[in-house]
Amino acid sequence: MEPLTGPDQEPAPAVRVTVDSPERMQRLGRALAGLLRPGDLVLLTGELGAGKTTLTRGLGEGLGVRGAVTSPTFVIARVHPSLADGPPLVHVDAYRLGGGLDEMEDLDLDVSLPDSVVVVEWGDGKVEELSDDRLHVVIARAVGHEEVLDDVREVLVTGVGARWDAAELTRLRDA
Repeated sequence: MEPLTGPDQEPAPAVRVTVDSPERMQRLGRALAGLLRPGDLVLLTGELGAGKTTLTRGLGEGLGVRGAVTSPTFVIARVHPSLADGPPLVHVDAYRLGGGLDEMEDLDLDVSLPDSVVVVEWGDGKVEELSDDRLHVVIARAVGHEEVLDDVREVLVTGVGARWDAAELTRLRDA
């Protein structure tokens, strides 16, 4: 779980956070929401049950959106309008989508992105073309004694693109 870099790129800004409970994952999502603005794309990666939807639930709380944030696995995408002046949250689950951006075109994410915060679970390799600027959030179970570390997750948040050069990603450690 290393920060993303290309062959001729400087290391992208990244922060690693240890999360020890679902409540803390949700709190991390609320903190992350404080960094986001309309047009931001967030890709969530992690195995089933890692906490992607729990993190997104916190994002929804932090953005002040309407509706319960639940996994959109069967509907593919859900739009949660803002209850205030903030951007809507578009929550996408690309797990069942095999193709790249072509298969995602029907969701009109390119139309939604400028005015929304778009969060895509299982989006790696599928939606990066939507924006040169994005956050990659990788959630992994901590390695160790299963009974003790069952709820512990290591979260790596990496900013890609100029949008995240000066981002205060380190504030996430205090979440």
